[in-house]
Amino acid sequence: MTSGSADTDAVPGRFTLVLHSHLPWLAHHGRWPVGEEWLYQSWAASYLPVARVLRTLAAEGRSNLLSLGITPVLAAQLDDPHALAGMHHWLGNWQLRADEAAMAGNVALGRHEHGLAATALADFEQRWRHGGSPVWRELIDAGTIELLGGPLSHPFQPLLDPRLRTFELAEGLADARHRWGHTPSGIWAPECGFTPGMETEYAAAGVTHFMVDGPALRGDTTLGRPVRESDVLAFGRDLQVSYRVWSPKSGYPGHSAYRDFHHYDHATGLKPSRVTGKQVEGPDKAPYDPELAAAAVRRDVDDFVTTVRERLITESARIGRPALVVAAFDTELFGHWWHEGPQWLEQVLRALPEAGISVGTLADARANGYVGEPVPLADSSWGSGKDWRVWAGEQVRDLVELNAEIVRFTLDTLDKMRAEAGGAQARDRIADQLLREAVLAVSSDWAFMVSKDSAAGYARDRAHRHCHAIREIAGAVLGGQLAKAHDLAAGWYAADGLFPALDARRLGPAASMAPSTGGHIEHRGPA
Repeated sequence: MTSGSADTDAVPGRFTLVLHSHLPWLAHHGRWPVGEEWLYQSWAASYLPVARVLRTLAAEGRSNLLSLGITPVLAAQLDDPHALAGMHHWLGNWQLRADEAAMAGNVALGRHEHGLAATALADFEQRWRHGGSPVWRELIDAGTIELLGGPLSHPFQPLLDPRLRTFELAEGLADARHRWGHTPSGIWAPECGFTPGMETEYAAAGVTHFMVDGPALRGDTTLGRPVRESDVLAFGRDLQVSYRVWSPKSGYPGHSAYRDFHHYDHATGLKPSRVTGKQVEGPDKAPYDPELAAAAVRRDVDDFVTTVRERLITESARIGRPALVVAAFDTELFGHWWHEGPQWLEQVLRALPEAGISVGTLADARANGYVGEPVPLADSSWGSGKDWRVWAGEQVRDLVELNAEIVRFTLDTLDKMRAEAGGAQARDRIADQLLREAVLAVSSDWAFMVSKDSAAGYARDRAHRHCHAIREIAGAVLGGQLAKAHDLAAGWYAADGLFPALDARRLGPAASMAPSTGGHIEHRGPA
């Protein structure tokens, strides 16, 4: 049985849920308040329970439940031995903190958290100790989910040198193939960032569909749209439906019965309160009540199903054919930000087909003809203003300039190393590390965190640290100190050793060395 098998003719069209799972590289780069703690919290609260929900639904015979994006940089951390050991320790510590809360007099909180921690610890020890790849591959192989891939480090692609942009996407898709035995045909474009010309790069990489935000399609998200003259489809997020869940003003997680994300018990690090009211200060919030929250979940599941049903009927009538409704969210919303999110997710994926709503993936939508007329897709993102201001505005002008400078310097250094090697094909670990650090330096997260004033100091430090690594290694290379360069590269690899298969030999040639490619962009610097 598929997820949309129950009375699918009752409601026209199809619903698709898309989840985007991403964190920047955090291993070996601090612990608290920003660093590995961020990874372990998201892993415990979101990745473990979301995978568990999908396994439960798969065991009921349901398939094609949703399209799940997992960025290569997150996948690398979920497979990393250091992160796996740290996560196991973190889960055990969570259980101890729950016991401390109970002994301090908050028995209800302690009991609730102890149960969650024990379940997570057992799940982790049974399924995750050898990494996240086996967990996700089981779901992919079973047809439970469609895997969406993406570029290696989640860069804001429109601002990235096209040569590095092409490399990151090709390597990201190859990384997915290596981990899961599947090369994604769909991607979540990082930050839904787009600039004209990228569609030809997608087509060349074998990408057939990608995500944009609704305004990029001028709000008409009822069908996938071929981008310009290509066959690559852009699927748009339906904001009317998506904001029903995740809106700062009226989204479900802000309702009074749900656990409050922001208020901590500082002795244990646990969250003891429910939202209570938007104007209620932390110390005055009411205690969290799981039964009250469970009733709110049921109410919000019903509301969401009604919203999707009405949207499908209305939009199908408007366009004169069955319509597609795509709701898209960060996976970390479900559990990490919204404690009850996994409960809601499990219930809503059962309730939608029970209400006669056909549920499928983006690949299903493409295969089943939910395709409209071509669209002249323009510069866009899913950030504030739906433009590039979060990643290219005045607040982050220094990071934009830093990225452009360090990418040019890295590529120029690699080109000089190639020329001096005279066509030699041996793998060069120095070149690999230079490219690895450049990939990490241009992560979109650093500019986002600065623009949103969320651990901005950490973000700037991370960007500059990776740039420092490049300058240090390249300085030794250009100064003819190759032994020193080898030592420096090895030292930085100890901290930033993700993507061990990264091979600088696969970076495309410089524009002046490359054959003509017709419409391909062949310049350097930010787009």
